Amino acid sequence: MTFFSKIPIPPKDNWLFCLLDWVDRHYSHFCIFRDYQVGYPFGGFPNKIQAGQLSVGMDQAVGLMGKSELVGIISYDYKNQIESCTSLNTELINCPEVVFFVVELTIEWDSNFIFFKSGRELHFESLFESHYHSNPKVSIEALTGQEKYIQDVLAIKSHIEEGDIYEMNYCMAFEFEEKNWSPIIGFLELISVSPMPFSALFKAQNTFLIRASPERFLKKNGKRLIAQPIKGTVKRGKDREEDEILKNKLFTSEKERAENLMIVDLMRNDLSKVSRTGTVMVDELFGVYAFPRVHQMISTVSSELKDGINFKEIIHASFPMGSMTGAPKIKCMELIDRYENFKRSWFSGALGYVDQNGDFDFNVVIRSIIFDKASGKGYFAVGSAITFDADAGYEFEECYLKASAILEILNKNGEWKKSGK
Repeated sequence: MTFFSKIPIPPKDNWLFCLLDWVDRHYSHFCIFRDYQVGYPFGGFPNKIQAGQLSVGMDQAVGLMGKSELVGIISYDYKNQIESCTSLNTELINCPEVVFFVVELTIEWDSNFIFFKSGRELHFESLFESHYHSNPKVSIEALTGQEKYIQDVLAIKSHIEEGDIYEMNYCMAFEFEEKNWSPIIGFLELISVSPMPFSALFKAQNTFLIRASPERFLKKNGKRLIAQPIKGTVKRGKDREEDEILKNKLFTSEKERAENLMIVDLMRNDLSKVSRTGTVMVDELFGVYAFPRVHQMISTVSSELKDGINFKEIIHASFPMGSMTGAPKIKCMELIDRYENFKRSWFSGALGYVDQNGDFDFNVVIRSIIFDKASGKGYFAVGSAITFDADAGYEFEECYLKASAILEILNKNGEWKKSGK
């Protein structure tokens, strides 16, 4: 039996906080998806909250697809189930490698009402009684300092010179600890300064993902697969004139185009493994799109899925996404484990949903905080593509540009340690 409820949105600014707090208290797993009407080819996330109690792994999830709605996350380290790779670095937070939950509750809203669809009768007595407060300022420590970063970039470039790889996505992590830090408030603070088309707050028991991601990994709509790798970043300008200059600088940059094209070719190859012959195409190459703090270069690749291919086969053909590894993918993953000093876990994995028809939309876990509520420990990571002509100092600053919104909401515009461990 399905129960439908409708309640008016109260005249208080923190109604969404109250709603998320209520879902958090009643469900072991939930996710809020938001797109914030940010322009994006093929759209962003739908605006909804979904929750449930039953969690499953990859194989169980595949068996439920087409029968139940699912929401889930695939860790970057799931790569070890696909290729003969390892993840030997320090694990900052213990995250499930793959976790999906079966949707039992869906919440949507318009300008006047909140709508509930649930498998059981709901009670709303304490729904809007939660009290909002700002998160405390936290102390952030970079795990990689500038000197170590530059040394690693030079070493990675030597691998490019030797022909081992063409391009590698090299990332560095930041960690913090604060038991009074609220992931719900953290999400609301993050989206207030950096609303993104793939914003989300995901909960699996005590582990939370707080994200403001600009990148789609893979979307399935009927037989059509759509991938949209991002490679190429530049800051926003101080005014419209400077903004246009920077946007054009990104669009015409040979380096950024070369990075983007390599990942587009990798994505075309990945999709060809599960697609009908001759259907893989590049819908848009080097599209430049504006976000609150940066311009990003986004390309769109699409194809028509072969008959009889399931979700797991699609993931095994294309995961991890090339934009977060580099090319060739397997060698880059080996070098990532050598030069990075943390286990990526959920970072640079994929979060998304599967609808009742088996269609799905999964996105890249970047510009995101991973937080363990039980211990109060959290981390986030950022990275950039290292190519033969990459400037280590510029790439280091680009990482801090990408991290700026997270640093702002965690540290309240204060200071943080850049020295690294």
